Amino acid sequence: MQRYLIVLLAVVLGCAAADAQERTLRVDYIFSGTDRTQEIALDEMSCSEGWAGRHVNMDEVAVRGNGQVCMKDAASGKVLYRQSFSTLFQEWQTTEEATRVRRSFENVFLFPMPSSPAVIDVELYDFRGGVSASFSHSVDPSDILIRKQDKQPAPHRYLLRNGSMSDCIDVAIVAEGYSSDEAGLFYEDALAAMDAILAHEPFAQYKDRFNFVAVALESEDSGVSVPGDGEWKRTALGSHFNTFYMDRYLTTLRLRQMHDQLSGISYEHIVILANTETYGGGGIFNSYTLTTAHHSAFRPVVVHEFGHSFAGLADEYYYDDQFVEYYYPDCEPWEQNITTLYDFESKWNDMLPKVVSIPTQPVEENVWESMESPESFIGVYEGAGYQSKGVYRPYPDCRMKTNAADGFCPVCRRAIARMIRFYTEE
Repeated sequence: MQRYLIVLLAVVLGCAAADAQERTLRVDYIFSGTDRTQEIALDEMSCSEGWAGRHVNMDEVAVRGNGQVCMKDAASGKVLYRQSFSTLFQEWQTTEEATRVRRSFENVFLFPMPSSPAVIDVELYDFRGGVSASFSHSVDPSDILIRKQDKQPAPHRYLLRNGSMSDCIDVAIVAEGYSSDEAGLFYEDALAAMDAILAHEPFAQYKDRFNFVAVALESEDSGVSVPGDGEWKRTALGSHFNTFYMDRYLTTLRLRQMHDQLSGISYEHIVILANTETYGGGGIFNSYTLTTAHHSAFRPVVVHEFGHSFAGLADEYYYDDQFVEYYYPDCEPWEQNITTLYDFESKWNDMLPKVVSIPTQPVEENVWESMESPESFIGVYEGAGYQSKGVYRPYPDCRMKTNAADGFCPVCRRAIARMIRFYTEE
C-alpha cells in the first residue's frame, strides 16, 4: 500500500523534479505598457523533460542585457539560475507609436526546474541601466497547474551533434513559411545557415561545442507575410515584415506559439529561417534570430543576426533616423562591441594598438584583404548603434556593420568567444 501511494504521488506531481538539471520549467509572461510605463504579468508555467540550458555559471550572466530573470531557492535565497535578455517590447517603447498606444508583448523564458519552492525575479532596464520595471512570483515544483508539455515533437533532423545537452550549446534552426512539400528545401537552407555560422571565427574554432537541430515546422502557406504589400500568410510562427512599420524588420510576436512548436526538442538558442526572397530579418538577444533564406545576402545576414541573439552584439551601422536615441554619453552600453567612452576601460581598451587616436580617424572600410595584422586596425571609430555621433565601434568594418565584411572584427570575435566559454566552461 505504501509503495502504491508513492507511485500515485509521483504521477500527480507530474513535473516535480528531484534533479534540477533533468527538466525544464517554461514561464510565459506578458510585458505591456507605453513609452513611459512598463508592467510585467505572469501568464502560464509549464514543464518538459530535459534541460538544454547551460550547466555552468548558473548564477551569473555574461552581459547585463536589457533585462534579467533570476530564480532563487525560496528557503535559502541561493541563486539557482540567472539569464539576461532583450525584448521586442523594449524596442517598441522607443517608437512613435508607443507615445500614443498601449501594447502587450509575449515573452517566454526557460529555467531548470527547481527541486524545491523557488522565487523568480524579473527586471527590465532602461537605457541607462536603471531598473524600469520588476516583478516577483513563487514557483512550487509540485504545483498541479504547471502544465506538462508532452506532445509529439515536430519533424526534426540533427545537422551537427557533438555531445549531450549538458556539454554543448543547443541551437534549433526552425522553418517558417515552408509548406508540407518544402521540407527538403528547408533542410537544405538549414544546413546552409549552420555552415555560414560555423564558417566564421570564433564559431569555427569552437564548433565542437555546438549541437544544431533543424526543425521542419509546416505552414499552410508558402512564404511569409508582408503587410506593406497587403500580403498575409498562414505560417507556423506568424512572422511578418514591417515590424514597427520598418520595411525590412522581420519578426514574430508569437513567442508562446514558437516555444509550443519546439516542445520535445532540445534547444537553447533559436534561428528561424523564413521562406522568402525578400530582404530582411531581426535578432533579439537570448530570444531568437529570424532571417530570410532565399535572398542573395542570406549567409552574411543570418550570421549578423545570430551575433545579436547569441552574443548580444550591437549593430555597428548608423542611420540617425530612430525616434529616440538608445545610447547616451553619461552611461556605458552593455553591448561589448560599442562604447560611448563613458567607461571605455571595460571594453576593448586593452586591445588598442600602442599608438592610436581616440576617436580614430576613418580608414577604408574594405581593409580585410590588405591586412597583415587585423589587430593593427582596432580603434575607436565614431558611428555605431544607429547614431553617427557619440557612439563608437572598434573597427572600420565588421559583420555587425555590413554584409560586405568578410567576418567579425577582433573585438566581436573576442566577445563571441567569451560567450561560448561562459556557456561551456566553469
